[in-house]
Formats: sequence, structure tokens, C-alpha cells
Amino acid sequence: MNGDNHIGQLTQLGLNIYEAKAYVALVGRDSSSASEVAELSGVPRQRIYDILASLVERGLAISRPGRQGTKYAAVAPKIALSGLLEREQKRLSDLQSVTNTLVTALARQYKAGQEVNTPLEYIEVLRGRQAINQRFAEIQEHCKREILIFTKPPYAMPPQEDQNKEEVISTLQRQIVARSVYEYSVLTNEETRRAVDLFVRSGEEARFIERLPLKLVIVDEEIVMFAMEDPIAGRTELTIMVVEQKQLAEMMKLAFEAVWVRGDTYDEALTRLGIEALPVRA
Repeated sequence: MNGDNHIGQLTQLGLNIYEAKAYVALVGRDSSSASEVAELSGVPRQRIYDILASLVERGLAISRPGRQGTKYAAVAPKIALSGLLEREQKRLSDLQSVTNTLVTALARQYKAGQEVNTPLEYIEVLRGRQAINQRFAEIQEHCKREILIFTKPPYAMPPQEDQNKEEVISTLQRQIVARSVYEYSVLTNEETRRAVDLFVRSGEEARFIERLPLKLVIVDEEIVMFAMEDPIAGRTELTIMVVEQKQLAEMMKLAFEAVWVRGDTYDEALTRLGIEALPVRA
């Protein structure tokens, strides 16, 4: 077991596994033939001569030609391993120099690349509920002032899901202005109604109308996220566009405000639908 540890440590100094095994085998004897080293170390016989030649070249072993063939002996560990360490230190110093040169050269290219605007790079197309939920969570997390939402089915993340509740409440706790317009249908289902009730009681401003034109999110008058309906009837897979463009965000906010003023408040919507308000929890 101890020998295995030594072999692993030798590989950290730059030896390969066969070189490390052969050196450990040599250290335990005065001198050995190539076949003896192969047997002691477990290095394949077809590789042992190359391995021993490498150890001699790197200063870890010496060869002793004789009448009965060449014998090999280990160089004292203090000398051999100090030499290995010096070579590794030089290699690391050379790598540091190469890294510094690359950092300087690539930093200039990186800076130049950041100044190049690819046409339409501010537009993202998202498909699949996981990708949509993840991107929306990122946008919501980085919201600084205001988030405006048109909410309607199909939901990438239903209002009643625990993760959605946590994200909404976390946003409201950051003193972000959150205004949502829902379709009346969200109140006709008890699960979604309870989620909306929680949002409203937590500080979300809400309005309700019969039908919304699309799913929409506007963040800080800078980012617009909206759904595109699939033209193939019967398909419900969501496709979401994310556009980071202030002029579009400003225009979409005007459309949001026009719908907002036509909507009912939460209490008005409940009265219209003949639904009793949920009891306030202590």
C-alpha cells in the first residue's frame, strides 16, 4: 500500500506510471537487470527498456554494462527527486510566462470583441418549459425596479407551483413594483385562485380581464419576453421570444397600461364571477 502511495506521488512530480513503478523497484535493490525490474515493478517486458532508458536520461537511474548484461541502479532519492522538482518548477515557470503572454494578447481580442455588435444578438428564442422557466427566473432575479406581466394559459410554470410562489414572493420582498394582468379563468380554478390570492396579499398589484392577447413580461422598461402561438392547431408547446431593446419595451409598456386600466381589481373580479373571497389567514 505504501509503495502505491509513493508511485502516485512520483507521478505528481512528472513521471508516468511505468517510470514511477520502475524507479520504486530499483530503489529497493543495489542493481537489477531489465527483466528483474520488469518482474518486480509489473511493467510490461516490451516496455521496460524504454522506461529504464527514460529514467537514466532524466537522472533517476544509472546503467552499469557488464559481462552478464546491463544492470540498472537507482540514483539516491534526495538527488533524483530534487532534480525532478527543479524540472517541474521550470516547467511551471515557463507555463506562467506563456499564460501571461496569452492573457495580454487575448485580453485585447476580448475587448475588441465586446465592442462588436452582431445584428439581432439581443434576441433570444426559447422552446421547452425548462429553458423558459430558467430564463424567466434569471430575468426576474435581476429585475431592479418594475416587472409587468400578462399571465394566461398555457403556463410554463403554473401559479400554484411552489417554485413559482417562492420566486414571486422573493421578487415582492425586494420592493420591486410587480403588476400582473390575469384572465378571469385563473380565478375559476381553486388552486390557481389560491396562488393569485397569495400574490395579491404579498404585495402584487393585479387586474383581471376576459381575454389577454398574449403572454408578456416587461422588465425595467428594458427587456420584453413574450409568447408566440404555434401556427399548427392543437399544439401547446411554448415558444418564447426575449428581446433586450428599450424602444420595444417602452412601446409594449404603453400597450400594457392600456389593458391595465380596463381590468377589474381582484375584489371586483371575484364579485363579477360570484366567487367568495378566501378568508384572511392569521
